[in-house]
Amino acid sequence: MILVVVAVAEELDVNLPMGYIKAVVGVGKVNAAINTANSILVTKPEKVINFGTAGSLNPEYGKGLYKIGSVVQRDFDARPLSPAMGIVPFDSTPLTLRLQDTGPILSTGDNFVTSKPEVHSDLVDMEGWAIAKVCRNLEVPLEMYKYVTDNANEDAANDWLSQMRMGAKEFLNVITK
Repeated sequence: MILVVVAVAEELDVNLPMGYIKAVVGVGKVNAAINTANSILVTKPEKVINFGTAGSLNPEYGKGLYKIGSVVQRDFDARPLSPAMGIVPFDSTPLTLRLQDTGPILSTGDNFVTSKPEVHSDLVDMEGWAIAKVCRNLEVPLEMYKYVTDNANEDAANDWLSQMRMGAKEFLNVITK
């Protein structure tokens, strides 16, 4: 069985094929971490897929569905206790969690991005890094797909609200191939 985790139900309001189960884990890193971990412990999946929406900081990644290459945490700032933004002191988790060799870099933080953050990335979301860290710690394989809904600018909130449902069919096409 494959566990598909989404932040909000509206992002994936379609029926998944046999062998897939959806878990709505909530918005933000804490909700995503707690609820992803609980879902994994209950369902014991062979793999987790995170599907969700993202804002784009890189014109190379316009509206559409992308398989994420790596994910970083953009808003954890413990400097001067850690060498860089995103690194948690006294934690062995690397800044970059690599999911595959190619694909956009996703940065995760507990803020809705409307301007370029300090940590470099192509795309931004609010759950990906937490989901990746949970899967790494529980040793469950992870794939991550993000549908770009906006350009992480002053129009981002309105664009996200109007387009958050747009990627579900594209994602369904990917998992049913």
